[in-house]
Amino acid sequence: MNRRKFINLIGCSCLSFGVHACTTAPITDRKQLKLIPESKLNAQAAKIFEKVKEKEKMSNDLKTLDEIKEIGKKIEFSISSYFNRENLIDPTVNFDWEYILIDNDKVKNAWCMPGGKIAIYTGILEVTKNTNGLAAVMGHEIAHAVAKHSVERASRGVLVRTSTSIIDIFSGGALSQINRSTGMDTVGLISSIGIMNPFNRKQESEADYLGMIFSSLSGYDIRETEKIWERMKEAKKGKEPPVFMSTHPSSTNRIKNIQGWLNEIIVKYPPIT
Repeated sequence: MNRRKFINLIGCSCLSFGVHACTTAPITDRKQLKLIPESKLNAQAAKIFEKVKEKEKMSNDLKTLDEIKEIGKKIEFSISSYFNRENLIDPTVNFDWEYILIDNDKVKNAWCMPGGKIAIYTGILEVTKNTNGLAAVMGHEIAHAVAKHSVERASRGVLVRTSTSIIDIFSGGALSQINRSTGMDTVGLISSIGIMNPFNRKQESEADYLGMIFSSLSGYDIRETEKIWERMKEAKKGKEPPVFMSTHPSSTNRIKNIQGWLNEIIVKYPPIT
């Protein structure tokens, strides 16, 4: 088989595979590429979560942990109720929800693994300040899992690596030569800046939007979301990297987006009782 026929075959196969793997994100209907089974990532996430619980120091602040669990239960209920009400498939139907509070005041962070495994670091409580603020952060992190962002990122990574390998083969190893001459993963860096980072920023903005919806459906005051990012911006003290180098939108852009979405979400997604 000559080179042209081989390239055509590879291209057609990838296109066919990609078409069957295309889905849409819940509510926003943004087109997504999913090549990795969600069940596989959920299983891996559950194992990693257990290791995190063994490695990290769990907080003995049971009052805050109970508050986290209460917020989580409300968001769980509102998400399932919303999708059932709209006659849509509940994206959390296979989730095994779990919440932990990690005792680390230096880390202002929270995350939600695929499958609903959620961790809050005590450091971020300085930023959330109150129940509505905590619900805003949890809504955002849960939105990542609901929208299957990890599946999407893993799939995009597979696609980028496969495409890069094919290009390297048919360019006579030109990409590998660039890496050897520069002494660094130049191709990987270009891919990250030009493909993965903008893609991740899109996911972050989507999680901001969906998180506000989930918090609103759960009965929390989403006006606190803007205040959260104002406090986060102040905490960073201007140390944010340039937008093109970051996987997250700048705090200024986030605040602007949140202000634009606020009234629409309050009206369109009132609390589910």
